[in-house]
Amino acid sequence: DLSGLPPTRQVVFQIDLRPGAAPVAWAPYRLAPPEMKELSEQLKESDKGFIRPSSSPWGAPVLFVKKKDGSF
Repeated sequence: DLSGLPPTRQVVFQIDLRPGAAPVAWAPYRLAPPEMKELSEQLKESDKGFIRPSSSPWGAPVLFVKKKDGSF
């Protein structure tokens, strides 16, 4: 159900980098089992269109922060 979301916008975002800048690569760190479960659930949301796939060579690690009630 997408009734609570605003309509999609056709906006192209771009960050201009310095010439010659290259992504830095390192192995991903391990997630605790509850974090891995939450990541799996979040990735399932991508099938619904909430998260769009990226073709960027740049990325960022996943960081989970618990809410006051203990959920992610």
